[in-house]
Amino acid sequence: MNVTLRQLKVFRRVAELASFSRAGDELGLSQPAVSRAVRELEQALELRLLDRTTREVVLTDAGQRLLSKLARALNELDEVLRTARKEGGQAMGSVHVASSPTVSASLMPVIIAACRQRYPQLTLHLQDQVQRLNVAAVRGGAADFGLVVEPEPCDDLWQEEVLADDFWLVCRSDHRLAAAAGVEWRQLDGEALVLLDGSSGSRPLIDQLLRGYGLDCPVAQELGHSHSVFRMVAAGIGVSISPGLAMPLPAGCDLLAKPLSPRASRRIVLIRRCNRTLSPAAESLWRLVLDMREPLQRLARAACGSEEGRPSATGRGSSAAD
Repeated sequence: MNVTLRQLKVFRRVAELASFSRAGDELGLSQPAVSRAVRELEQALELRLLDRTTREVVLTDAGQRLLSKLARALNELDEVLRTARKEGGQAMGSVHVASSPTVSASLMPVIIAACRQRYPQLTLHLQDQVQRLNVAAVRGGAADFGLVVEPEPCDDLWQEEVLADDFWLVCRSDHRLAAAAGVEWRQLDGEALVLLDGSSGSRPLIDQLLRGYGLDCPVAQELGHSHSVFRMVAAGIGVSISPGLAMPLPAGCDLLAKPLSPRASRRIVLIRRCNRTLSPAAESLWRLVLDMREPLQRLARAACGSEEGRPSATGRGSSAAD
């Protein structure tokens, strides 16, 4: 049975107005087009729905029964379509975002606050977990998208850069490199390092940088949280290479953050599944984050102590995990 929504709507207006011509005027159709739509509907249903004379249009019994149910069904359909259009225009519903801990602590509070202000009917559910789990959540559909450290190249995830997060040397104030305004990578050769473990999105990038500069730096400790890394550095276990978003340094630990030269950064990116359309709510939030790239970049620089990204003299505040 081949029945179209257009045929049903035309029949309803003809029946309610008892006129082909008036129905055509209201629907913006010619009278022949209205007659054809009703005739095709009757043929598809194998029922006579209307009795026509030169003076009047009258519903048959079958037409009356159909109209009573059809009006309710079409009204419900119109409401469904209005709701769908409203959701698309106003960003209603729930969005699940996967985010690495340093990003969750430093960037996501600002993003969530902006989301609440712009899209009060949208609910953002944050999945705060390590890089590997974030990428898996996006791939598997458990998260609509992620805000993470740039993953390894892959064909199934679409990426858009949000900001660059510089790497810094973190050392004690009595360390041999503490007096320098900045530190060259080659000066780290032979230094014992305290680093985040392999679950961090930053660790592969740090290892790559160390190899690229030909540095021989033994890893004294590998930890899962930036706060633990900084405490180990404060205890004299070694120095650390840390992303700016892991700052500020813990209060009272007498640590310094020094810019590294040449400058090296990790990219914080949005990731989503390729060839999959985001829900209107998720698409709205994705666009909101991209619109916030400039203030988020400023926030990343300020995490190290100033708007220009220069480090503070000593640690202050509390650190986030990676």
